[in-house]
Amino acid sequence: MLNLRSHPNRLVLLLSIAVSVVLFACSNFRHTMFRSTAMDLGFFDQAVYLISRGEFPAVSFWGEHFLGNHAEYSLYLLAPLYKIYPDARWLLAVQAISLALGGWFVWRLARQQKIEVKSAITLAIAYWLYPLVFNVNLFDFHPEVMAIPAILAAVELAKKGRSLFGFTLCILFVLGTKAVMSLTVAAMGIWLWGVEKRRKAGAIALFGGLAWFFLATQVVIPIFRPEGVEAVYRYAYLGSSVREILLNLVLKPQLFLGQVFSWQSLSYLLMVAFPVAWGLSLRHLAPLLGAFPILAINILADHPLQTTLRHQYALPILPFLFLAVVQTIAQRQILRRKVVLAWSLAAVLVLGNPNKLIRGFEVFDTWTATREAIARVSPEAKVLTDNFLAPHLTHRKTLLLIGHPSPNEIDLETPDTIVLNLRHPWIPTAEVAQNLAIYFSDRPDFEMVYSRDDVVVFRRFSGD
Repeated sequence: MLNLRSHPNRLVLLLSIAVSVVLFACSNFRHTMFRSTAMDLGFFDQAVYLISRGEFPAVSFWGEHFLGNHAEYSLYLLAPLYKIYPDARWLLAVQAISLALGGWFVWRLARQQKIEVKSAITLAIAYWLYPLVFNVNLFDFHPEVMAIPAILAAVELAKKGRSLFGFTLCILFVLGTKAVMSLTVAAMGIWLWGVEKRRKAGAIALFGGLAWFFLATQVVIPIFRPEGVEAVYRYAYLGSSVREILLNLVLKPQLFLGQVFSWQSLSYLLMVAFPVAWGLSLRHLAPLLGAFPILAINILADHPLQTTLRHQYALPILPFLFLAVVQTIAQRQILRRKVVLAWSLAAVLVLGNPNKLIRGFEVFDTWTATREAIARVSPEAKVLTDNFLAPHLTHRKTLLLIGHPSPNEIDLETPDTIVLNLRHPWIPTAEVAQNLAIYFSDRPDFEMVYSRDDVVVFRRFSGD
């Protein structure tokens, strides 16, 4: 038995491992039940698979090199895992471990601030129970999840006042998880430099973040995606390019003030703060400087998914939220542990989104048939399928997706294999899937090679 007083580090490490196992079990179940999706698990799975094989890592159903998405160069670090054995579950495991490690670093930062052992452990548990951790873990895979422990590790190193090399490595890794993380890093630099008086670390983060923001958005992404940053369409009312949007934010505040001072924005802020309201103080909100760019980006977006805790968009806010909590508790040196745990549990029950997990139980009736159908697809086949089945068929150069770029723009000549689950389709393209089944049934150059429980596979005649 572990003694809490003599081995608290081991206890928290074991808790971190247990959390990562539970998180992985949940996301793996969803994936195994064919409820994960092409956007975004299949997207990153195909990219990492092609990198591991030395192939040009263009995501075939997106049409561009993956760096044209968000310049996520950190994916290159994951390719060696696929050399061991290519499987999308590596990404899910990395995600679960990254989320669990966030709690480990919250514990370390709390102890660094002289918070007593039991209270520091409670803060780590509160982090693990923050609804976003559960929700994001179930929503496929997103590289910026890996940035969470790296940000907290960087802050710990900066506060210690040594190992600028380690701090810089953490920052470089964070920048490689998503281009927009550059703004988070820059804002973190302002906080470290101006508030924490860690001048060197702050300067590295500030100038490194700003440099990568302009390099990524103006050079790297346009090289791989000539149209530029894809997410710009979410801010169309502010401009048609990153430069125009930044200019209008300064010169035309009337364009966005209505968006900022709206009930939707207020409810989003309340939603973000509610799970840790017990640990926030107006006197200790300075760490939230690091969260400001993402808060602003999400509030300004004309996209409802960015103002919820059900998706990955709020992730960069999470470490700074808990840094603010740690500072508050360090000053108070009072933490009602039972209240915090009850509050955190209530928050995850209210704001957690278990539907992505529960829906895995809805498809038991076609699970065996779907597995058999996918097993019949050749590794060299050029496949057309839907959003649910795609993550199980991405280990190839050519995978086309029904409904992408739009339901009316489907390449019917390139694929030589079509895989459909007509009983449990991706709902937005359910009608399209039914029409495709009829279409390929009538095509003389295709034959149905598998049909069971409304799961069908069509294959082009080989001509032999």
